[in-house]
This record gives sequence, structure tokens and C-alpha cells, in this order.
Amino acid sequence: MRRILGTETEYGIIARSPHLPDPVANSLRLIAQCPDLPSPEAIWAYENENPFWDARGYRVEGEPERPGPNYNRQLNKILANAGRLYVDGAHPEYSTPECSNPREALVYERAGDHIVADCLARLNASLGSEEFIVYRNNSDGKGNSFGYHENYLLPRRIPFDRLAAVLLPFFVTRQIYCGAGKVGAENGTDPVSYQLSQRADFFECLLDLNTMVGRPIINTRDEPHAHRGEYRRLHVIVGDSNMAEVSTFLKIGTTAVIMDMLEQDGTFPEIDLSDPVHAIKQVSRDLTLKEPLKLHNGNHTSAIEIQRAYLHAAHRFYTTRECTPVTKDILVRWESVLDKLDRVPRSLHRELDWVAKHKLITSYMDRKGCSWHDPRVAMMDLQYHDVRPAKSLSCTLERSGQLERITHDEEISHARKTAPQLTRAYFRGACLNRFPRQIYGVSWTSVLLETGNRTIKRIPLLDPYRGTHQLTSELFQDIETVDQLLSRLAP
Repeated sequence: MRRILGTETEYGIIARSPHLPDPVANSLRLIAQCPDLPSPEAIWAYENENPFWDARGYRVEGEPERPGPNYNRQLNKILANAGRLYVDGAHPEYSTPECSNPREALVYERAGDHIVADCLARLNASLGSEEFIVYRNNSDGKGNSFGYHENYLLPRRIPFDRLAAVLLPFFVTRQIYCGAGKVGAENGTDPVSYQLSQRADFFECLLDLNTMVGRPIINTRDEPHAHRGEYRRLHVIVGDSNMAEVSTFLKIGTTAVIMDMLEQDGTFPEIDLSDPVHAIKQVSRDLTLKEPLKLHNGNHTSAIEIQRAYLHAAHRFYTTRECTPVTKDILVRWESVLDKLDRVPRSLHRELDWVAKHKLITSYMDRKGCSWHDPRVAMMDLQYHDVRPAKSLSCTLERSGQLERITHDEEISHARKTAPQLTRAYFRGACLNRFPRQIYGVSWTSVLLETGNRTIKRIPLLDPYRGTHQLTSELFQDIETVDQLLSRLAP
């Protein structure tokens, strides 16, 4: 499996002091503490970014963000790993660099958590107290949801309605292994003590361009960050922010498998849910995983059976195609998790967030004799997602071996300062590393270099599969100046 993919994580930020009520200002304070920036004066170039194009073939009204240079530098921190830390709306947000497979995306996602945790530690140290807390979750418990987005590059020749038809049943049901777990309900939905997903309550329609109100299960944003005529980027907003590595790996990995099948004309199960918006909430509230989901033809099925149908289709697909070690790992884990969910879901407490959190909270409730409505239970839900390693309940489970690791600390440390080698991120990272003072700006699709006399040269990076270590590493050998690089790039 080699596919351009990556994730974006919005973090919740809380200030203890009532004198610091502005989340935007607080988010700016946080990212201003980002350590080891290779080019701290570089701007983020917003070229080729327009979130108002709809994949259904039209553009809605609105103007893309174009902040001036000074505010741009406050909003955006360009990282040594070729990713981006920035303020989006009222949240700090981290984008991984372009990755080449789901496991690599997991490593770079965890590197982002470490960067944000370091920013938080530096900010609080500068204030002399634990003034701020940052959470990697999807809700403030007061009706506001913030996102976690996955991105998958696909050929534009695949019709968007084909994508939507294949993905709707898959997205509605994959929360059985990638839900982060949630105490209570929000967004005017029916009350519940505990549910699988933090995001399910907030989806209100099938397809739409919006991401903040009237959220759709399938987001129709058409912003490829690549050659528009050749590629489309599937922007997935339906997932939770996971702390468990297995949940994250399966979330990205199984979806990447579906992308492979779509790209190579694989055969999918024909599943037509009667009401996907209702079903996504129904699945989230069903801890037994057995509740029947109504289909348009009047029949019923279950979330596990829908996922099994996609898994079996994937097995048939790969019987006649090369299957990389990462893909094999995804398929083996996918099948194993579905089998355990079918038999004894609680046996997955070392692998899946919603199971681990449920076990943690119910054990506490048994000891303390409290109910799901106890404020301490809501606090445990939140603290599970704390980015501070010493305070995070999920990190505590990891350290004690009660939550499975896939990655290693050494590769996460490496990913903090080094770009992936098999995508265009390598070239962007190499420029940042080699010419930090000559970087005027970067975007997903270009590097802007200062060549003297206020002259800016733009190197386009519209093909995410080029700019790799294999294709471009020789360009940087035995050169010392930007002019030498530009000379080698000249036709």
C-alpha cells in the first residue's frame, strides 16, 4: 500500500483563569511556544486552497482565508517534519505531513501530540503554573464539537457519487472499532449513559460542504492540494480523535483499504441503509453491537455484519493483488477485532478506546459507588484525552501495558524532526533543513525561496508522489545555496 494520506487534529484548550477567556488568543499563545522551528519567519502560502469548492460540481459563496504576513506567522508554524501547527477557528490544530501508508500516518500523528504537549509545557512553565490544559478529544461537553479529519488522495476519475455510496455504510459502522468513547449525549440527541463515538451525535445530514454546523457524514469539500484535473482529496470528518494506537491504525488503515479498492475497481457489498443519519447514532449507542439496522429493502443487518461484508470484499480483492506487510497487518487486525467484538467486546480493552475507557470508568464507579451522572465520571472521560503524559489516563494505561502500542518512542522522536521519505513532504522538509533562512513560505503545493534582492522563486509541488527521497535527494548533494538548487531544477 502506497497512498498519499494524512490527518488533521483539532485540540481543545481550556484556561483555568477567567481572565483568559478568548480561545483564539489562547491557541495563539500555545503554538507560539513551538520549539525547534527551522524557519520561524516563514509564512504559510494559502495558494491552491479554497474550501468553497464542492465535489458535486459547484462553488459556494465565501472567500478563502488570506491573512497578512505578520498575522500569518502567528497563525502558522511550519514544522521540521514538513507538517503544520496552526490555529484554525478557535482551536490549535496539527496537520501531519503527507504520509505514504496508514502506519506512517499513525507515527506522524503521535509526533504531533508530542509537539503540542511540549508547547503546553513551555507555555505553562512561562506562566509559572498549570494555567492551560489541552485535550485531544472532540467535545467540550457543552454542545460544541471540534474535529479530527482524515485525508486520502484519489484519482479524480472516480465519481464522487460512487465514493459516497460505498463509504456511507462503512463510515456509519466503523465506529465499533474506532470510536473514542463518550459519557452522555449532546446536540439535542436522546440521553444515554455511555456511547461508542464522540462525534456521532453531531452528524445531521448525508452529504454537505459544511464542517461546523449541520455536519454531514460525507464531506463534499473539493480541495485536492494537487493537480485538480488528476486528483481529488477525500476529506473525512466523521472520525473521532483516538488515543489508542490500534483504534487509530484501524480507522486510517481500513479506510485506506477501501480507497485501494475504489481506485482499482474492486467489488463492494451492496448495502443501502434506510436512514444513515439515524443509524450512526444508533450504532454509537449500542454497546452490545447487536442492534438491527434497517435497510431500504426492509431487511435488517448489524454494524458488525456490515463491517464483515467490507472485510470479506477486501480479502477477495487482495487474493489477486500484491498485499504489503502494512496491508496484511490491517486485514489481520480488522478480522481479529470484528471476531472479538462479536463474541466478547470487553476483551478488547487493550486495543480499542471505547472499550478501554468504559472499563476504566465502570471500575471507578464500582469502587466509588457513583453513577454515570457523577461529575467525576465526566472528568475521567475528559482526562482520558489529556495531552500531558503525566495526567493523561490513556497514557497511564499505555505505560502500564494496559493499552497496546504499535509504534515505538524512537520513531516518534524521529518523526518530530524528519519528513516522510516517500511523498513530496521529503522535498519540503529537505528545503527547510538545508535553507532555513531562505524559506519565505511553504504550502502543500509549493516551496517559496528567497534568492536575494527581494526576489521569491516558487518551486511547484503539485504531484504528491514526486519530491520523494528517491527522486530528489541527489538535488541536495554538494550544494550550499538556493541558486544552486534552482539551477539543478531548471529544465
